[in-house]
Amino acid sequence: MIRPSKKLVLETGQEFYGEGFGANVPRVSEVVFNTSVVGYQEIISDPSYADQIVVMTYPLMGNYGITDEDYESRSSYLGGLVVRECCDTPSNFRFTKTLEEELEERGIPCLSGIDTRMLTKIIRETGRPMGAIVDADMPKEEALELIASTPRPTDQLKRVSCRKRWVTRTPQHRFHVVAVDCGIKTGILRCLQERGCNVTIVPFNTTPEAILAFHPDGVLFSNGPVPGVEAPEVSALFGALKGQVPILGIGLGMEVIGLEYGARMKPMGCGIHGDHPVRDCATGRIHIAVLNQTFCFESVEGTALTPTHVLVPEGYVAGFENRADKVFGVQFNLESAPGPQDLVSLFDQFIKMMEDQHNA
Repeated sequence: MIRPSKKLVLETGQEFYGEGFGANVPRVSEVVFNTSVVGYQEIISDPSYADQIVVMTYPLMGNYGITDEDYESRSSYLGGLVVRECCDTPSNFRFTKTLEEELEERGIPCLSGIDTRMLTKIIRETGRPMGAIVDADMPKEEALELIASTPRPTDQLKRVSCRKRWVTRTPQHRFHVVAVDCGIKTGILRCLQERGCNVTIVPFNTTPEAILAFHPDGVLFSNGPVPGVEAPEVSALFGALKGQVPILGIGLGMEVIGLEYGARMKPMGCGIHGDHPVRDCATGRIHIAVLNQTFCFESVEGTALTPTHVLVPEGYVAGFENRADKVFGVQFNLESAPGPQDLVSLFDQFIKMMEDQHNA
């Protein structure tokens, strides 16, 4: 297969030449790296990566293809994908198409054959630079002008959230959960269904009155593509619901909870995207979690929150709770699709909170 010559140009001036695949279109987006060994299908369909060019540090992608059951959303909002090598002959009895075919269908421009190790080092030093995937013969000055004239998007939350409520059901359900969709992943819904929950998914700007009208046993605030400070509607919604029903926040959901309780959030430079060790504060046990974060809480001292998990070795707060308000949140991807699944059992804590509410 003959692939077109493409390059990635960073706003800092570096150029990386390689072969284009996927959609043959130019794209300007923020550039981040992901250290996951597997899970490229989940990454390209994760709404949290909206408008980002993701550089995969593991050298081979596409070797097990794309399967119909493993999508994390119905749409893809990824800006682009950069890999060292893309396999176009996958070996997997479940696969239905190749990674290249999937990216072409979803309109995602991609680049292969570059030194992803060097690119990752640059991202670590510069912290999520803007970049452009363009034709290899485009002059660097023109590419830099294209980057400079392209504003960073601010409407990701509106684009990834559902437009109207929808429902997923499970036989003989025990609880009804309302999930506020800030970019929710199907893995989260699957974990709730496995634990006997019917789930009503609602847009991020739903009113608290509309949510309480469903008489939910619990409310979940999902992951999303923006930091909590850029989601005032979600923060206001949590503030109105706090203390009325058990609440679980994941990713963006955790951030709006922390901000509402007065914790301070700070940017993390290049961020953490991929597998990362997390310590359980109660047991001291180290787990491997899947993170996709660019902001963090260094501490929750002085607030009504109690830390439950911290990042290792950074010590940043990755999980907290307020038992009196029946609230807890985690920064990591709790469903951990495609894995590791060290912390998926924390969904049971949410179930226990709803049980205690019933028995109170």
